[in-house]
Amino acid sequence: MEVSVLATGLRELEPGYWVAADQDSVSYPEHGHSSCYEVEASSYWFRHRNLCVASIVARFPPNGPIVDIGGGNGFVTLGLERAGFETMLVEPGEVGARNGFTRGLRPVVQATFEDAGFLPQSLPAVGVFDVVEHIENDAAFLDRIRAALQPGGRLYVTVPAFQWLWSPEDVDAGHFRRYTRSSLVGLLRATGFQVEYTTFLFWLLPLPIFLLRSVAGRVKVRKTGSQEFSNREHQTPGGAQGALLEWLLAQEAARLDQGKSMPFGSSILAVARKGRADRPSFPS
Repeated sequence: MEVSVLATGLRELEPGYWVAADQDSVSYPEHGHSSCYEVEASSYWFRHRNLCVASIVARFPPNGPIVDIGGGNGFVTLGLERAGFETMLVEPGEVGARNGFTRGLRPVVQATFEDAGFLPQSLPAVGVFDVVEHIENDAAFLDRIRAALQPGGRLYVTVPAFQWLWSPEDVDAGHFRRYTRSSLVGLLRATGFQVEYTTFLFWLLPLPIFLLRSVAGRVKVRKTGSQEFSNREHQTPGGAQGALLEWLLAQEAARLDQGKSMPFGSSILAVARKGRADRPSFPS
């Protein structure tokens, strides 16, 4: 992928690694990339999300490379590459971008989507995996992505589900909101996308999240913002408990492979295509 013909705000720092001339701040904790990098490969949550994303992208394939915006350490980007899709990692945090580069991803762009300066109608497909909830004006953000997509270009999205699952972890992570299926679909349609598919993910997690995060955070059972606690949550349990968890998640993945969707879960995955030209305009 030739980065220089897609964006105007970048310079190549070294072969395959591009940076923005100007860099805006983002709503994400400084320790976030390092903490995720420690657990991604061993985490049932990150592995399962990758499996589901790759399955749905294969069912609704892009017409060219997928630009993974706000892609962190490149774990989803790498998963998509291993599934046979060409990718570009775009990540504003230097730690995350460098981690992706270390993982062998090329090209890597260290920039926000806005600072990269992607040209109108230049991108065949965009992924925003657990990113939109970090954007205060989510409609304006999606409107800008739509403008950068080629006609008929696809957008792949994951977001956390249900505001009643809001907890101190959402605050620590820099989230502005969680979504329902209808609110996400409404947002995508309002910004000029035609929604092709939606599903919940992690059908077995809402109750544990509600009890261990939402309720516990409200009554201050544990220290708010404990990264150690959050990392332990992502570890795959050992023994029979871990085997049961993996089996249950495998049933969810199999359902998605069959083209079906899940009616409930702690995350939402959506696929949308760039639609009409007469979209509304959302101020930044």
